[in-house]
Amino acid sequence: MIDIVDGYKSLGGKEVLKNINLKVEKGSIFGLIGPNGAGKTTLIKNIMGIYKLDKGDIKIKGDSVFENSNVKSIMGYVTDENNLFNYFTLKDTVKFYSLSYKSFDRNRFYKLNEVFQLPEKKSIRRFSKGMKMRLSIMLNLSIMPEVLVMDEPTNGLDPIVKRQFLNILLEDAAERGTTVIISSHNLGELERICDSIAILNNGEIKYSNSIENMKESIRKIQVVFKEYPPEDLEKWDEVIKVEKVGRVHNIVTKNYSKEFVDRLNNCEIMFHEEIDLSLEDMFIYSVGGDVNYEELFK
Repeated sequence: MIDIVDGYKSLGGKEVLKNINLKVEKGSIFGLIGPNGAGKTTLIKNIMGIYKLDKGDIKIKGDSVFENSNVKSIMGYVTDENNLFNYFTLKDTVKFYSLSYKSFDRNRFYKLNEVFQLPEKKSIRRFSKGMKMRLSIMLNLSIMPEVLVMDEPTNGLDPIVKRQFLNILLEDAAERGTTVIISSHNLGELERICDSIAILNNGEIKYSNSIENMKESIRKIQVVFKEYPPEDLEKWDEVIKVEKVGRVHNIVTKNYSKEFVDRLNNCEIMFHEEIDLSLEDMFIYSVGGDVNYEELFK
């Protein structure tokens, strides 16, 4: 559905995106994560065709995005910036979107407003940040997009509305085949809804995989050795990090396997326990200051 090949982008003389290669399947929810300044918003603006890559290409359904009105007509974009007409009311905004998008579904919009509960006659300039975000979400869901791109869409949403919104996203992906790209710092939310994620740092994709595969391969193992751990334990190919707390060694692995466990069991251990990591844990271990990205997931 979405293909990014050899993407490079510079802004203000600085290379912001480097060698970006991503493929997002139709009907999947794809999470984009990374520290502040990693290049996530720049990548999203290139996906939306707001920016043009200096090198490489971004295609949706086989067609390049930039200056392609046919492709953009099937795309929705929710940003954490307010791009709404502040002096419009809710009704004015619905009318504007109805004229702008042939696919806009008024019935769906007002059905969504039964959940999001925004006043129809109040001008948008009097809306709170959370209310403006609700409106942006409702509008973009109501254009019935084939591709929905969102940059920090849950900012300003209260917990109840946030849960309802995420459930709607899951339903759209499953029932309509909507392809979703979502950038967020709330990794717990992404872990719940995403099929796959990519970690972006310093303008490069450092790691990309399905959530399921990540959880199978990246684990923490608590080990108590009978005497001493192997001297080269931290240099094992499967090991990301080793932390020692008393006699317990916490070993984080990037490539968990039976062979790795067998090798560990041959080191005279007294006890070991395997612990699944959350997406947040995996992200923290992967971007830790003392972790070398070049060695991390090779």
